[in-house]
Amino acid sequence: MDFPSGTPADLARLVADYPLAWLVNHGEAGFFATPLPLVAELDDSGEVTALIGHCSRRNAQVAALQADPRAHVLVMGPQGYVSPALVSKPHWAPTWNFAVAAFAVTVAFDEDGTMPAVRRLTSHVEADQPRPWQIEEAGARLPHLMARIIGFRATVTATDARFKLGQEEDLPELREIIAAHPDPVLAGWMQRLNDDRLQAHAAAHRDDTTG
Repeated sequence: MDFPSGTPADLARLVADYPLAWLVNHGEAGFFATPLPLVAELDDSGEVTALIGHCSRRNAQVAALQADPRAHVLVMGPQGYVSPALVSKPHWAPTWNFAVAAFAVTVAFDEDGTMPAVRRLTSHVEADQPRPWQIEEAGARLPHLMARIIGFRATVTATDARFKLGQEEDLPELREIIAAHPDPVLAGWMQRLNDDRLQAHAAAHRDDTTG
């Protein structure tokens, strides 16, 4: 099936809201897959051009990526089952809505970039805290912790983003799903990805009732 790819802003928000992603590659020893929190790097047009992160130096994936830097980053965003119980239309069939992305990347490890990568991630995930935690607060543990990890920059070479969030639904059914879905986060993404369509329909309805 051909799923909507969304806008650059949709993709950037997906990575920002769901930073834990799978870094997957293949080496002589087989496949490697590590869950890592990543932060997107955007260009002037808002396109995701790179993903910044860090991982354990002891992870065998590091050596595999140094031998062959090609990999994929898999991002799983909001997702959930949509039951016919939410829809009043007869014979409506169930579905599963989701927002996901797969990035083809080339990974470059960067000794000097390790501390900046950690600062960047910390700033991102602590942004909503009343008093954001600073890396220096690790105190005497900081040098030991930093010695165990290495930063990297994964340059994006191709992107496959899929936002299946009700765009194929007729508006009456879509409104019912958004209003009744038990996951408010998924419902919020459905609302946002269909906002133009929903607003246009609401405006047309107002014109019909006042005309």
